[in-house]
Amino acid sequence: MKWRSRPIPAAELLAAATALVLPLLTCPAAACEKTVRWNEDPPFSMRGSADGELIGLNVELVRETLRRLGCSARWVEMPWARALAELEAGRLDILPGTLRLPERERFAYFSAPGPQSRNRLFVRADELRKWASLSRLADLRGSGFRLGAQLGVAYGPDYDELMRDPEFARSVHRTPSRRSLWLMVDAGRLDGVLVNEMTGRRELAQLGLQERIKDTGLVANHPTAAVAFSRKTIAPDFVARYNKAAEAMQQDGSQAAIVQRYAPGL
Repeated sequence: MKWRSRPIPAAELLAAATALVLPLLTCPAAACEKTVRWNEDPPFSMRGSADGELIGLNVELVRETLRRLGCSARWVEMPWARALAELEAGRLDILPGTLRLPERERFAYFSAPGPQSRNRLFVRADELRKWASLSRLADLRGSGFRLGAQLGVAYGPDYDELMRDPEFARSVHRTPSRRSLWLMVDAGRLDGVLVNEMTGRRELAQLGLQERIKDTGLVANHPTAAVAFSRKTIAPDFVARYNKAAEAMQQDGSQAAIVQRYAPGL
């Protein structure tokens, strides 16, 4: 018995092609996974107390924005300085809560600015009166103030201007861990630390230091933070679509709902 080939009708070819392609179109999240940095940094990113699920202001905003683009997030825990290096190398796709600076634009695209809070100066409660006359960060120059700051974190133009003073810069203690900075302030080894106002209050409460270390009210001026995308792995078109999705979240109230969940009154 001989088998004879027959011409395949165009309709059958189209049906077969559709069967192969359709699963790819209907499962975009599986094909669109982005690595996103997180670190224990309440209220922006943290583990939920009940089940250990990753939650927080930045976590939920990025997760929902990516979902609207048909993408998912693979969360990677790492300290800030390393995250910047990984973003530049293309081993990290997305870094939330990043200041847009000229040196970072070499290796990163940036989203439109998101919800903002401020960096403030915290000192020991028993020294609040000593530093009460400070009205801006530049007033620390020549004061003998021993400041603590995180490695790799940008605090804005006021801080940068202050750090151009070699004498003051030598007195600044920089470390990857904010927890160690709080403990050094409490022990009297540092006079104060710059930190986001919401993060500072949460961390002090967790450490039981909320009565021993207080917010001076001095605000360090800084640019608005945004979401950074690695130029090596993310196309400009994706950033444009991310901005449109974020704008839609502003308009439908979902962004405000997330912000109020973690930062009431912001």
